[in-house]
Amino acid sequence: MNPITTPLVVSIIAVLMMMASISTPINQDHQESSKIYEECEQSLRVMTFNIRFDNPADGENAWSNRDEFVASTIRLHQADIIGVQEALRHQIEDLTDLLPGLSWVGTGRNTDGGGEYSAILYNTERVEAVEHDTFWLSETPDVPGSQSWDAMLPRIATWAHFRDKRTEKEFVVVNTHFDHRGEIARIESAKQIMNRVSGIANGLPVVVMGDLNTTDSDEPYSVLSQNSLPDGRQLLDGFYHSKHGHHGPSSTWTGFTNIVPDRRIDYIFVSDDITVQQHAALADQSEGRFPSDHLPVMAEIELP
Repeated sequence: MNPITTPLVVSIIAVLMMMASISTPINQDHQESSKIYEECEQSLRVMTFNIRFDNPADGENAWSNRDEFVASTIRLHQADIIGVQEALRHQIEDLTDLLPGLSWVGTGRNTDGGGEYSAILYNTERVEAVEHDTFWLSETPDVPGSQSWDAMLPRIATWAHFRDKRTEKEFVVVNTHFDHRGEIARIESAKQIMNRVSGIANGLPVVVMGDLNTTDSDEPYSVLSQNSLPDGRQLLDGFYHSKHGHHGPSSTWTGFTNIVPDRRIDYIFVSDDITVQQHAALADQSEGRFPSDHLPVMAEIELP
């Protein structure tokens, strides 16, 4: 061998050995990434989003200044089903105008069916609404506009029975908004949700989501997370039961300005037959502004 070429040969051999040594981890990472994307192809993205009612007194944060931001947040994260809270009818219509392909179900919380909605928006290309209804979080849940206990305002839960057009699987989504003042009302609302979910779902997988105005150290959360449904299943908080962990802040209240610590009050629960692949609180901002005074929460779920 020519002595001059020896260092070059040695260098080539060293490079080849190094590439061989790192090829396996790279391939493993690629395989893991591929698995995640394969899971996503069969999964659905559900989102809960308190969009803040259209209050002109909000000034620069009034609805007319952020409706497109709310819509683009939903679009960017490709949510298939969105449970909104505090939404007035024209806000829902604005979103469906800005996001062609979305339809919605729900009724306003007032006696006449107006006022704020806890509506469920959905991607009509992906899912079909088979049945839906709204009930009031009160001692007379079928009486429109009713309120009980120490609730300051009427509160509702809207549910929809969906069929996934891609997989033909069926499931139920419940979207709700608990009272912001009544401590007893929040506890009783959680109990009512637990008692009614099994009957609504009738054995189907179920998602319960919304703005609960409570943290995970409070009693309403314990009612939902530590008790069994009448059909024996349990509700699991996606924050703690995501296969790939939680992404983003651990608090969801912003007041439009900053993420306030220890204020995770927006949730996505799933019955224990559903797999949560990913879970996130979405801290999207535009020039330092949030789309709402709550962060949207999203979960990638896989139906059984």
